[in-house]
Amino acid sequence: MTAVGRPSLARRFVRHRGATIGLAVIAVVVVLAIVGPVVWPFDPYLSSAADQLAPPGSQGHPLGADHLGRDVAARMLHGAALSLQVGLLAVGMAVTFGVLFGLPAGYFGGRTDMVVMRVIDVILAFPSILLALSIVSILGSSLTNAMIAVGISVVPLYVRVVRGSTLATRDLLFVDAARVVGVGHLEIMGRHIFPNILSPLVVVATLGVATAIIVGASLSFLGLGAQPPLPEWGAMLSEGRGFLQTAWWMSVFPGLAIMGTVLAINLIGDGLRDMLDPRLNRE
Repeated sequence: MTAVGRPSLARRFVRHRGATIGLAVIAVVVVLAIVGPVVWPFDPYLSSAADQLAPPGSQGHPLGADHLGRDVAARMLHGAALSLQVGLLAVGMAVTFGVLFGLPAGYFGGRTDMVVMRVIDVILAFPSILLALSIVSILGSSLTNAMIAVGISVVPLYVRVVRGSTLATRDLLFVDAARVVGVGHLEIMGRHIFPNILSPLVVVATLGVATAIIVGASLSFLGLGAQPPLPEWGAMLSEGRGFLQTAWWMSVFPGLAIMGTVLAINLIGDGLRDMLDPRLNRE
């Protein structure tokens, strides 16, 4: 198929069945996170002794109630916004640092590249979850600190992606032409190189949101992220682990929410990768 007859990016994305399903699931999660807390009749923080450990479907609780009588559905609706916030803000911070350090390292090379990559190599010596745990231990346990820890722990990935893409772009003809006419380094990096490295960065960032949600939930599960009574999904899993035999719904529903959201984001990432990879779009 010629370039003129090639389907648009949006059309190729829609043709990817997995990506379409993933986008639909995420759209539902986002709508529930925005609208659900407003229209749902239960307060996620209100305890009720009469409703303690109420099973799903009883006493007006479609997903049951927890050990304090709080509505599980209400807490999951509020927790959706918190979990998505962790993933998006953490990845946003990581992408920002990845561009700030990876772009100059790849463009200038030499000593700049050596210094940046040696620092990244040191950070990569620590597993991301261990690094996140260490950062939260230093900063203190809170949802905000968990976002910072998750973001910092994955910065090396984005630095390497941006650096590698920049190395492959900096010597192309249009970049050489910009140098010849006297365009400055900052303008070359910002106007000529950065737009051409967005494709791999978008794919990695999309998949990174799913990883950030899992790491953030893991920190909350360990008591180092969201603190009670915040209804973050990982924290809800932690609260329900002592009631698995008597009140399985306290852990199962938040666990399914995490699994479904992460799977949907991964499907979107796979679709974007297939859509933006020129090697897969030669037909």
